[in-house]
Amino acid sequence: MATYPNVVSPPFAEIFRTDYLMKGRWKDDFFGNGHPLVLELGCGKGEYTVALARKYPEKNFIGVDIKGARMWTGATDALQSKLDNAAFLRIRIEFIRSCFASGEASEIWITFPDPQPQQSRINKRLTSVRFLELYQNILRPNGIIHLKTDSESLFEYTRRVLLHNRLPIRWCTSDLYRSALPDEILSVQTYYEKMFTAKGFSIKYLQFTLPPGQLLCEPDGKTPETTL
Repeated sequence: MATYPNVVSPPFAEIFRTDYLMKGRWKDDFFGNGHPLVLELGCGKGEYTVALARKYPEKNFIGVDIKGARMWTGATDALQSKLDNAAFLRIRIEFIRSCFASGEASEIWITFPDPQPQQSRINKRLTSVRFLELYQNILRPNGIIHLKTDSESLFEYTRRVLLHNRLPIRWCTSDLYRSALPDEILSVQTYYEKMFTAKGFSIKYLQFTLPPGQLLCEPDGKTPETTL
């Protein structure tokens, strides 16, 4: 993928405790327009990044993941399909603030992340307060976050975090395909989703917003360690 124009792989030295050169400039310098920017975090094979880019040419999309072998599938599809509004960024999500400026993203998709079920790994969950605070810094005011997961524990944990912090929940269902919600986008199935549904697992979906400047804490009342 080193030759792919739609894949960006910043050297570690450029994002560790510093800002990547594209921070705050993705719309103008990378995509060449002022369209809204949407991120898919932990994008895996990039199914949502590509599907969203096809459906919404008036928006820019970036799939973010550290595993290039998975990302290759979506990056190749986007390149062969000549989707000039789809790109991929190869970084650890912990360094997201080094790559995006305050308010630069309008939406975030989190599709089937590792649920990190052990209590000792709570800060590894992509919907933990540790990560929500990162998203809060790069999302526009009241920007939207989408979570799709097969994990009951991650779904319930995230719901508790939202309720505890009184964050606005726009949609919430523990069985997406038996609800009235699915549309062309929500019905996009990732590689992992196809495996889970084939095994009979129900798909959970949460859509919520992050008000700017709001202090967040875990449901037990403790503020988690935020050192990255």
